[in-house]
This record gives sequence, structure tokens and C-alpha cells, in this order.
Amino acid sequence: MVYVFLCDGFEELEALAPVDILRRGGIKVLTVGVNSKIVLGSHKIPVVCDCEISDISATDEIEAVVLPGGMPGTTNLKNSREVNNFIDFANTHNKLVCAICAAPSILGHKGLLKGKNATCFTGFEKDLLGAFVKNTPTVKDGNIITAFGAGAAFEFGFEILSALKDKNTAEDLRKSMRFGE
Repeated sequence: MVYVFLCDGFEELEALAPVDILRRGGIKVLTVGVNSKIVLGSHKIPVVCDCEISDISATDEIEAVVLPGGMPGTTNLKNSREVNNFIDFANTHNKLVCAICAAPSILGHKGLLKGKNATCFTGFEKDLLGAFVKNTPTVKDGNIITAFGAGAAFEFGFEILSALKDKNTAEDLRKSMRFGE
């Protein structure tokens, strides 16, 4: 199961493009409202989540945790004890921990990027504590996947799908969606 955590102020494209890609790729995904089931994105688009964070628990069924960026969504995710518990569980159990835009800063502040390659939205590089910052749309290093912003949301989704299934599945889906033609 992939959990995509949503707080008010999240970047809609960074959350929903990966959800769509993963579901098309046959991955079980739940959108998780951190403070309520209806979450308002940074562009004032309301999203009805599949569940609230109080409805789920960190167990071995976790395949990945996904953190979209956006402001103040990233700050709201960072300040959630429950979200941090899921990040810690996933990382400890070598599950994927995925963050895009400003959200890689959460991982940096937790010390999860030390000695790893990572990317983020311009201006958040200082928050990727100990990381080797790359200026590429997506970066996978071990169990961590980062992406640099809304323009990389589709690549982020394909990278997660590739890690959860395989590169061929991700490439076949990319072609069927006519992405990048």
C-alpha cells in the first residue's frame, strides 16, 4: 500500500499525478487526509481523501510514503507527529520514502538524506542536510525518491512506479499515456 499524505496547502499536481500513475500501474494507493478527509490544496482545489490518518496505522503493508510539496502543505506535514511516525516506520523498514518540491526538506531535517543524492524545489537546498543536491527532475538513492517540483510530478510518479514494480511497467505506462512524445 502507498500512502499519499495530504495537508491543507499541498500542491495538487504533485499529489494527484503520482496517485493517477500508480493506480494505472496497478499499485494500491490511499490518499490520506492528515487533519480531515477534505483537504484544500494550495490552489484552493478541495480534494476528498480516501481516509483520514486516524484510520490507518504503520504496518508492514506499507510499500511507500509519498509527501507532496506546496506551502503551507509541507510545513503542515512536517509538524504532524503522525506523518513523522509513518516516515520513520517506512525508512526503518526500508520502504520507499518519496518527497517532491519543498517536501524533501522534511527528510533533510530528519537526517534521512545524509550522504544521499537528492533534489528539491529551488531555495530549499539548504534544508537537505547532508545531501548531495542534484539539479535533475527526480533522484532515487536507496529507498528515497525526491523530485524538484510540479513540473516533475509525472516523472516522480513514473519513478515511484518503477521502484515498486519495474522499469518496463513504468515505460509501458508512459507510452500508453503518450507522456513525453
